[in-house]
Amino acid sequence: MSIWERLASAVAQSPVGTSIGTLFGGAAEVERKPRDRSADNEVPFTVGVIALSAKMAKADGVITRDEVTAFKNAFKVSEGEMKHVARIFNLAKADVTGYEAFAEDLVDEFKGNRKLLEDVLEGLFHIAKADETLHPREEQFLRNVAKRFGLTDAEFNYIKARHVVTTERNPYDVLGVNPSVSNDELQNRYRKLIADNSPDNLLARGVPKEFVTIANKRVAAIDEAYDTIVKQRSA
Repeated sequence: MSIWERLASAVAQSPVGTSIGTLFGGAAEVERKPRDRSADNEVPFTVGVIALSAKMAKADGVITRDEVTAFKNAFKVSEGEMKHVARIFNLAKADVTGYEAFAEDLVDEFKGNRKLLEDVLEGLFHIAKADETLHPREEQFLRNVAKRFGLTDAEFNYIKARHVVTTERNPYDVLGVNPSVSNDELQNRYRKLIADNSPDNLLARGVPKEFVTIANKRVAAIDEAYDTIVKQRSA
C-alpha cells in the first residue's frame, strides 16, 4: 500500500468536518507491517509536509503551478492520487489553526526525533524553491517552523545552504562547518552527514519511500560540497 493510499485511508476513517490535527495520529488506524515502528511515522510525516506546505503557500501570497508540479514529481504522486494530497492541502488551508500547532503536533508525534523533523523541513524547502525563488516570507516561515521543531539557527542555516542555487552555495555552510576545520574533522563530519542522510536511514526512521528524492538530493549536495572543499585544499 502506497503512502497515498494509506493517507486516503486515514482521511476516509476521519469524521466529516475533522480538523487536520486529528490526522497526525492517523497511522495508528491504517495498515502497516507488524512491529515496524518506523511505519508509525509515515502518515504523520506526510500529513505534516502537506499541511505545513499549505500554510507556507500563504507566506508569499500565491500558490504557483510550479509548486504543485514539484510536489507531484518529487514525491511520486500520480494524477489519480493527487486528489488525496489536495484534500489534505485544502483542509489545512481552511483550518483556522496556525502552523505553530501543526509543528508542535509533529514534535509530539515524533517524540522529538530531530532527524525526522529535519526531514520535514527539507521537504518544505524542496517545495518552497520549486519556482527557483525562496521568497523572504517563505524563508521566515521556514525559520519559524525550525524553531518550533527545536532546531538551532546553525542547523537551520546548513539545511538552507543545501537549497541555495548551486553556483552560489558555500560548501562549508552546506556541511555546517567553519573554514578553519581540520581535514580529519571535515572528513568525519562528511561521513556522519552521509550516514544520517542516506535513503536507507531516512526509511528506517519513518520517511515514506515516496519521499526518497529528498535523500538523494541532500546526499548529492553534501557530496558536491565535500568534493569542492577537498579540491580547493589540494590545489
